[in-house]
Amino acid sequence: MVNLSYAILLVPLLISSISDVVAEEFLLPPNDVSLVGELKIIKAKHEDTLIDIARANGLGRDEIVNANPKVDPWLPGAGTEILLPNRYILPSAPRTGIVVNTPEMRLYYYPPGNPRRVITHPVSVGRVDWNTPLGITKVATKLTDPVWRPPASIRREALEKGTPLPEVVPAGPDNPLGRFAMRLAFSGSYLIHGTDKPFGIGMQVTHGCMRLYPEDIESLFKQVPVGTQVNLVNEPIKIGWLADTLFIEVTPALEQDVDKEAEFTRKALDRVYAEQDHRAFVLDGAALNLAIREKRGIPVAISKFE
Repeated sequence: MVNLSYAILLVPLLISSISDVVAEEFLLPPNDVSLVGELKIIKAKHEDTLIDIARANGLGRDEIVNANPKVDPWLPGAGTEILLPNRYILPSAPRTGIVVNTPEMRLYYYPPGNPRRVITHPVSVGRVDWNTPLGITKVATKLTDPVWRPPASIRREALEKGTPLPEVVPAGPDNPLGRFAMRLAFSGSYLIHGTDKPFGIGMQVTHGCMRLYPEDIESLFKQVPVGTQVNLVNEPIKIGWLADTLFIEVTPALEQDVDKEAEFTRKALDRVYAEQDHRAFVLDGAALNLAIREKRGIPVAISKFE
């Protein structure tokens, strides 16, 4: 039986202002509930960009642009209504440690203790020729004010672009790793770290590492102990229940997967039909098709009452 009192808390679409602070920390719902957070609508100010609004509300660049496809990212305009997609279907991975859903470009942290909670932050991930690895690993070490030693491959790429890098970049405001970094136990040099370029958070732009806003990595760094499990998944299609309603959240695939559109649609349909094997519901086909086509990264109800 779904905890209905919990479900009711998740339903509202709120009207807000950009000055509100979104705490991206939620009580972890029961196992039969997969949604956390809420959608909000704010009105942009004259000086706002979508990128400014995203950072102020715990969102990444692509998240807010996908949620507002008809809004100019750089000049939304005073009074323009902006949808904040701060409602999420939790990834299907076990709710433990850190889970990074790479196409969603979002990190979920399930800290130990009671009451159980989930904390979530936007991240940047590896671009098409520098993929972020998938699989289960752990936090091997934690570094404060890290020194960056660019691998030879990155230095070679920079040299070809006419922007040569030194062999060592000291700690400081110009260090691409920011002030805090957590090294993963994967082979290779993969980190969860900060940045000196926060405007790029929530995009597929890194050399394989996961990059967070400076304020987010500082908070996460304090909470995550060495040895914490890290699970990196690829779920552009997420499915979850809230009370008696099935939701789907569809995010654009990673760049290296965009040529698999037919397979993408088939996987979405397979996920939905698999739910019918476990729980009877009436499918809202129009809502499902729209969610697959638009890929706005917003949970959409796809079941309906007869």
